Amino acid sequence: MREQATKGYAKSLPNRSTDKTAVLKMTLFVEKNVLLPRNSKCLMMESIRHIFKIGRGPSSSHTMGPSKAATLVRELTPHAASYEVVLYGSLAATGKGHFTDVAIVDALAPIPVRIVWKPDVFLPEHPNGMEFTALDAQGNALLTRRYFSVGGGDISQSGQRQSDKHIYQYSTMTDILSHVGNRKLWEYVADCEDDDIWEYLEAVWRVMQQSIREGLEHESTLPGGLHLPRKASTMYSRVQAMNTSLQHRYSTPVYAFAVAEENASGRTIVTAPTCGSCGVLPAVLYTYYQQYEHNDKKILHALATAGLIGNVIKYNASISGAEVGCQGEVGSACAMAAGAFCQLMGGSSYQVEYAAEMGLEHHLGLTCDPICGLVQVPCIERNAFASVRAIDAAMFALISDGKHLVSFDRVVRVMKATGHDLPSLYKETSLGGLAL
Repeated sequence: MREQATKGYAKSLPNRSTDKTAVLKMTLFVEKNVLLPRNSKCLMMESIRHIFKIGRGPSSSHTMGPSKAATLVRELTPHAASYEVVLYGSLAATGKGHFTDVAIVDALAPIPVRIVWKPDVFLPEHPNGMEFTALDAQGNALLTRRYFSVGGGDISQSGQRQSDKHIYQYSTMTDILSHVGNRKLWEYVADCEDDDIWEYLEAVWRVMQQSIREGLEHESTLPGGLHLPRKASTMYSRVQAMNTSLQHRYSTPVYAFAVAEENASGRTIVTAPTCGSCGVLPAVLYTYYQQYEHNDKKILHALATAGLIGNVIKYNASISGAEVGCQGEVGSACAMAAGAFCQLMGGSSYQVEYAAEMGLEHHLGLTCDPICGLVQVPCIERNAFASVRAIDAAMFALISDGKHLVSFDRVVRVMKATGHDLPSLYKETSLGGLAL
């Protein structure tokens, strides 16, 4: 919508390739007049279950998505003798570091699989393209099917996110706040979701806690060519030797480290909203649970609010690092965690919106440039720092009146535009930035 409006308005501008004033006017016009999709009658966003997926790391887009696509192809071709899988763009560029090939081979096992890597070929529909061909015993093609991993473990054949059942009437934070009035944001989630959403969030919370506890216990070397030792266990021991004030401050990033290291090892985690950003929200929730109140009900309500925030970002922009960079992953996770913590600490819905806005705004432009294509450096540390930033954003919102100039919806809009403007070098290809 934003691009269409830009092109339409630009037709009336003279020398738009060189006229900087005209370009500025065009940008201001679009920012002022183009809103995120709004509809007071149609159902829009899908369930927050799609934000919180329980599965194995290290990447929702490069591991969970391809595994899901391979499983579908296997079900469609029960008599196949072998498979050929072509990986394109970002999937091919960082797939080995993300265990993309392992995920596909495991899903198609025991049938032989030949994988072709084409990192220089970016399909126009989406950077994360893959093509499966099922072959018979003579090598003849039985089926060819192309899929795109669009982030958060979701796949589609068009490159566009295929929505499940739409259950939310409002898809912008502005409309949601207007609708809920003095109620909490989690109550809007309860209005829209099925009754069993709380059972699902209980399972999510259990896995989040488990990933923290196990991450704090494991001492080993992370898989991959970097040969990085796990740090969370040692860091946690050192934090426990600090005074109470410092323990409260530094336990949070250590929790995030623990979950991110579990993810990097291919162990079970919860996307929040992705594998690469899975440590932020659990760390912040666990901090509240350990330092303030052992109240599972409040945690589930906070998860619902975090899921709603992630849903708004996903619907109106993207949570895919290959599409918009790390701002869509860690930035979104920070927004979700900031809003959740603000609510836990007694913040109003408007203060929650402010906390989420700050969490995302101050990650704008963040690139996705993993070294060796592994979800390790800088990914693990980014989870840790974002967890601290989330709590800071929440506390800042709490001491304010919730009023601010830049809205959450506008930041989501800007994040999407910024992501599209980023060169592919900085969007999960390991061809630029820290990856060099």
